[in-house]
Amino acid sequence: MSKSKSIQDEDRAVAWLGRFEQHAGPRYLQIADFVERALADGRLKPGDRLPPQRRLAQLLQVDLTTVTRAYDEARRRNLLEGQGARGTYAAAPKVELAQLLDLSMNIPPPPDGVDFDDLLKQGLAQVLLRTDSGLLMNYHLGGGSRADRAAGAAWLAPMLGRVDQEQVVVCPGAQSALAALILTLSRPGDIILAEPAVYPGLRATAAQLGRRVQAVAVDAGGMLPDALEKACGKQRVALLYLNPTLQNPTTHTMPAARRREIARVAARCGVQIIEDDPYWLLADAPPPPLAHYAPRQVSYISTLSKCLAPGLRTAFVLLSDPQQREAFMAALRSLVLMPAPLTTALATQWIHDGSAQRLLAGVKEEARKRQLLAHQLLAGKAEAGGDGIHVWLPLPSYWTAHALAQAAQAEEGLAVTSSEAFYAGSPPPNAIRISLGSIRDGHRLAAALRKLSQLLARKPPARHQALV
Repeated sequence: MSKSKSIQDEDRAVAWLGRFEQHAGPRYLQIADFVERALADGRLKPGDRLPPQRRLAQLLQVDLTTVTRAYDEARRRNLLEGQGARGTYAAAPKVELAQLLDLSMNIPPPPDGVDFDDLLKQGLAQVLLRTDSGLLMNYHLGGGSRADRAAGAAWLAPMLGRVDQEQVVVCPGAQSALAALILTLSRPGDIILAEPAVYPGLRATAAQLGRRVQAVAVDAGGMLPDALEKACGKQRVALLYLNPTLQNPTTHTMPAARRREIARVAARCGVQIIEDDPYWLLADAPPPPLAHYAPRQVSYISTLSKCLAPGLRTAFVLLSDPQQREAFMAALRSLVLMPAPLTTALATQWIHDGSAQRLLAGVKEEARKRQLLAHQLLAGKAEAGGDGIHVWLPLPSYWTAHALAQAAQAEEGLAVTSSEAFYAGSPPPNAIRISLGSIRDGHRLAAALRKLSQLLARKPPARHQALV
């Protein structure tokens, strides 16, 4: 083979490579992303041979370890397959390559420049250095160690100022905390008041525990204080549930004045408030939580799942009343016994050493970029927002939320959440929620949003006409 033909073959072999971006994450992940995008757009085809790792490292001017990790990651995604001495080849498409582009699950987006592998290794190394491994594999029944509660108090400080760590309970996620609070603060048959758009997990938990969720009227500022007082006067109400900051799904944030009014009405009516506040740290200058205005009236939940990573399975609940706190821990133990000690220790380590704050800052910055992208690609369609990890999208009259969600999946391979998931007992608005964190790669997210925008611009397909 001539030298010029060899060079031409090598040029073709690496034509799929992109350019490294400064803030696009670790280079090994960027290389794996190059492979994934090239397979998606046809620049790499199944059976194409990739350069040997050492040669690719030379071409990209990176070390061999980076390329080895990139090929391992690409194999994990079922993008490449090794054939021993014959080399590494682009894999034939598998189910994973045709999976839905998920715009339905609210999780934090991966921030630029954060290597989760390294973050986990460093965090777990510190945990194992400082903690007896036997303790990490044993039962813990107290709602968190002193170090865990101190981490919780530090985590809650931006929202609530100085927090007594003895009032903090560490929980394995917000959903279990919500169920335990309902068990603690209400009885079967009791009514839980909420806004018309409500987190589906509340309704599911209330139904399982024999409680009823009832909607209270809202305006642009959120729940109406007069409507709340009227609802409390008509029936036995045990609890008020609110998600007042970047509400799921509408993205609305209740202003400070309304929070004070709601807290006063709840106190007058003797109704306890569950404040579910997963997005406060992602918002730009949000008002103080309701717990700031009525600490003895409010049980406050803050989870790491929506602003760091769902896999941490850690939430902090602030309960000022010691009797309620003891009852809550008993209810929590009846549901889940305890948080997983290893993940709790990792969350505690990250909060104490500053890793959690750095990760949060990265997530917040990435969320802003994705919000901007969504509002550019869905121009004139999405409601104004700018913060958080989801968008609320009112639909044109020729689409219903149900039909749009079905067509998005069937026609475009997109998963979105219809407004029906958040409303019960009254006709939902004609809208969908778009989650911006589930699609890890920003280029794939942009492609998904473009597909959705194009779908919105055309009339429903004939098979969906009956649904409109």
